[in-house]
Amino acid sequence: MQFPELDLPLTTAGASEDRGALVVLVGPTAVGKTELAIELALRLSGEIVSADSRLFYRGMDIGTAKPSIADRHGIPHHLIDIADPDEPLSLAVFQRLAAQAILQIQACGRLPILVGGTGQYIRAVIQGWAVPPVEPDPQLRAALEAWEKQIGKDGLHARLALLDPQAAGSIDSRNVRRTIRALEVILTTGRPFSAQRSSGLAPYRFIMIGLTRPRQELYTRIDTRIDDMLQAGFVQEVQLLLARGYSPDLPTLSAIGYREIIAYLFGRLPLEEAATQMKRQTRIFVRRQANWFKPDDPHIHWFNAGQEDTLSRIESLILSWLSGR
Repeated sequence: MQFPELDLPLTTAGASEDRGALVVLVGPTAVGKTELAIELALRLSGEIVSADSRLFYRGMDIGTAKPSIADRHGIPHHLIDIADPDEPLSLAVFQRLAAQAILQIQACGRLPILVGGTGQYIRAVIQGWAVPPVEPDPQLRAALEAWEKQIGKDGLHARLALLDPQAAGSIDSRNVRRTIRALEVILTTGRPFSAQRSSGLAPYRFIMIGLTRPRQELYTRIDTRIDDMLQAGFVQEVQLLLARGYSPDLPTLSAIGYREIIAYLFGRLPLEEAATQMKRQTRIFVRRQANWFKPDDPHIHWFNAGQEDTLSRIESLILSWLSGR
C-alpha cells in the first residue's frame, strides 16, 4: 500500500510559516468525542481528522465504535477506512497523512478538527514530532516476537528498560507491539529510541479542547457501549474478518475487544467472560489515556461532556480564539 508523501515539511521554525487554525478535541474512550466533534463541525464549517488509530482499518467498524456512514456523509471525515487490517500504519505514516488532510481542509477555507484519544498520535501532530525514519525489519521483528514468547511481555519490557529507560517509562509493558518497535529502532540504529523522537513547532496554531465525565459515569457508558456492540453484531464482525483470511495474530486484531472475541471464537473464553474482560480492559485503557491528557495541563481547556451547555460553551471559546480575542 502506498501513501502519498508530503511536499511540505511537517515542522516549522517560526510563526511566519503558520498554516492556519486547528481545533484539537481529546478525551477518553466513550466520553462523547465523536458526537460533539460532529456538532462542532456543523456549527463551525469544519471537517474531522481522526487521530484514533483503531479507525484506520476497513472492516473494523462495530468494535471500534466507528462513526456511522450517515454521519460521515453529513460531515467529511478523514483518515477513516484508509487501510486493511493487515496493513498497519506507523506513527510516521499517520503523521504525514494527518498533516496532508489538515492542509487540504484549510486550503478549502474550512476548519480542521483533529479528534481522538490516542495520545501519541495527537502529540505527534501538534508538537511536530520527528519520528525515527527506520523501516520495519521483518527478520529482526520476527526474532523479537519469538523472544517475547520465551521471556514474556514483562521480560521483553525489562530488556528495553536496560537499553533505554526513558522509552520504557513511556511504553506500557502490556503493549508488546510498541516495545518491539522501540527495540527494533534501537538495535537497527545503535541509538536510544527516546533520543530519536524530537519535537518541533507544529505548522499551525491550535486550541485543545478536552472532554471529561465523572469516572463512574464514564465506566457506565463503557459498559453500555460494549453491550451495544455485542447486540449490533460484533461477534459476526470478527468472524467475517477471520473468514477473509486475516490472522488472529495481527497487531490490529490485538486491540481491546477483538482479542477477547477471538478468544471466545477459539473456545478459550465464554462470551460473558469475554464481555467482562472487554469492559475491564477498556477501563484500564481509559486510565492510561489520562497519562497523555492530564487535568492540570495548561494547554487543554476541559469541559464536562455531560452538561447541557457544553457544546455552546466550547463553540463560543473556539469562535473567540479564532477571532484573536
